[in-house]
Amino acid sequence: MRSFPGPALAIVDDLRQAADADPTRAIAFQGSPGANSHRAALEARPEALPLPCFSFEDALEAVKDGRAGQAIIPIENSQHGRVADIHFLLPESGLSIVGEHFTPIHHALMGLSKGPFEAAYSHPQALGQSRFFLRDRGIVPLSYADTAGAAAFVSERGDPKLAAIAPAIAAELYGLEIVERHVEDSDDNMTRFVILADKPTFLNVDDSKPAMTTFIFEVKNIPAALYKALGGFATNGVNMTKLESYQQGTSFSATRFYADIIGVPGDPAVDQALEECAFYSKELRVLGTYQQARKRG
Repeated sequence: MRSFPGPALAIVDDLRQAADADPTRAIAFQGSPGANSHRAALEARPEALPLPCFSFEDALEAVKDGRAGQAIIPIENSQHGRVADIHFLLPESGLSIVGEHFTPIHHALMGLSKGPFEAAYSHPQALGQSRFFLRDRGIVPLSYADTAGAAAFVSERGDPKLAAIAPAIAAELYGLEIVERHVEDSDDNMTRFVILADKPTFLNVDDSKPAMTTFIFEVKNIPAALYKALGGFATNGVNMTKLESYQQGTSFSATRFYADIIGVPGDPAVDQALEECAFYSKELRVLGTYQQARKRG
């Protein structure tokens, strides 16, 4: 907790004390108070007690240690793609995905002055989502652990030539002046979050309530293994809405895949598709089944 910038520590301590008093209601998120993940936590679980954590690993550990009942983690952005490291952290955490949430993302440029600014701090995702804005103004992007933390850091540094890209609420929390709003390069900037818990949810098959199942798999090292592993989803009519590959380890000899499908285990079509995928895979592990927060297709 003490890795947060000075201006954020008092707020972090207040939120932590509230969460410590009722950990089952706590929802851990990565970032300083005022970050987009903080906002997403309040939107997705209005009754919960938000618990700020400095890193994604810290947020997941808070659930594993019993300091929080759930965690909310950004997994992908419509403009800048998947969030780095998440595909490794989720399987390693041992937690289950029990929900999802979509949040429109809007960034503001803020600082101790109106500029001009030499550099702007923010999370790499926010910098990527605002790269054209920064390039057009000759502002150097500098990475920080989270957006609101970047605002607190700029406030702490006290340099009028430094700015932060963060949610507008961060300016109010950390005494900065908003110079320009909506600096993201796309108007439809959206981030998908997943909600994790230490135990999975079990949903009944119900076509009136579409659900998602997320899983990872690593195919066998044989010709056409991926083609055959995916064939069962086509022949059983199971819609796969996401498929991403990533390398596991440094040998570059084993590729893992992260996938989302519409449906739940217990549906014969889903069960048959997963069984066929598993037959051609060295490993297949379901990470969670949960209700859709947004319709696919």
